Amino acid sequence: MSIHGPTSNGRLPLEGVRVLAFEQYGAGPWGTMHLADMGAEIIKVENPDTGGDVARYVPPYTGHEDSVYFQSFNRSKKSVTLNLKHPDARGALHRLVRASDAVFNNLRGDLPSKLGLDYATLGAVKPSIVCCSLSAFGRRGPRASEPGYDYIMQAYAGWMSITGEPDSPPQKAGLSMVDYSGGLMAALGMVSAILGARETGRGCDVDVSLFDNAIAHLAYLGAWHLTSGYHPRRWPDSSHPSQVPSQALPTSDGWLVVMCAKEKFYRSLVTIMGAPDLADDPRFRTFADRLENRETLGPILKDLSRKKTTAEWLDDLRGKVPCAPVNTVEEALADPQVADGGMIASIEHPTLGAIRQPANPIKVGGAPPRHRPGPALGEHTDQALRDYAGASPREIADWRAAGVLK
Repeated sequence: MSIHGPTSNGRLPLEGVRVLAFEQYGAGPWGTMHLADMGAEIIKVENPDTGGDVARYVPPYTGHEDSVYFQSFNRSKKSVTLNLKHPDARGALHRLVRASDAVFNNLRGDLPSKLGLDYATLGAVKPSIVCCSLSAFGRRGPRASEPGYDYIMQAYAGWMSITGEPDSPPQKAGLSMVDYSGGLMAALGMVSAILGARETGRGCDVDVSLFDNAIAHLAYLGAWHLTSGYHPRRWPDSSHPSQVPSQALPTSDGWLVVMCAKEKFYRSLVTIMGAPDLADDPRFRTFADRLENRETLGPILKDLSRKKTTAEWLDDLRGKVPCAPVNTVEEALADPQVADGGMIASIEHPTLGAIRQPANPIKVGGAPPRHRPGPALGEHTDQALRDYAGASPREIADWRAAGVLK
């Protein structure tokens, strides 16, 4: 098998890739769902003794062993039940491994080796298997056995210390960005390793931790600090640390965000706002000048921005200065750009009805994804064991009677 690009018959780029995913909640399922959208076969392996993925029971909008929350992380996957702690589970697991390209998990860092989900164990079953682990703190070190979530990582990695108004308590980001980006980092690492394994015949471990991912996202702030001792701080109005003005501005009926990432945008902004003299004011003429005098410029711009409504400013600025209204979630999803970009997926669910959710932002070669609802718990257990693992009906029945399967 090889990883294909889309063809004239609509083939998706990851068709022919099969991943066993021992995953739960948000970060891991988010990453593998985007692989499923691009054609990969994601076989979600769930523990029948615990009712499967905890996301199935997250309120509101729940059904029988299912929820809209679960559906937003698990579309187009298959579900197999398998209790890895049962002594008879290894036989079923290893047969599924032989039919797969990768085994993915987002378990606590000390669990993959204990459960036999690492390359040290599974490489003996299939040398080309890729074993990807997305954990809180990695598979080694003093915190390997600790659980961790997005909120915890935002605190550990310094994100909360630089988010919010200067005098407010520490703030988390409004979305679970450590989880989401961590899931995508793991998916990227796993697909890269699958490509390598198909060339060499040798798989490997791929390790991503939410903590490392959050630290990596410090990016230029981290580089400034490590190189020159810069100490990040919060700035009023969600301002950029160095590109001034790039911030939220109050209007007569709401808020407007402007991003003056080029000198020409600043000159256009103040001219359109009716204060062209600010363009050549020696206090504000260059990026360096405005950075030095940001506490003077900010109040001047806010006095100007309050003179019109958000819509009026957008009419004046759009196409000349990067700008946006501060939308509610409802307003954001109603933006015509969302519909034009095909960013709403509507999926008919057998019990929850039509589930509308944000779609995959990756468009590859014009081949549209073929969405299916997230699977019922254990919906594909018999099919996967029969078709991929070569298990007989009697073997499946025996595993189910023993409690290995549901």
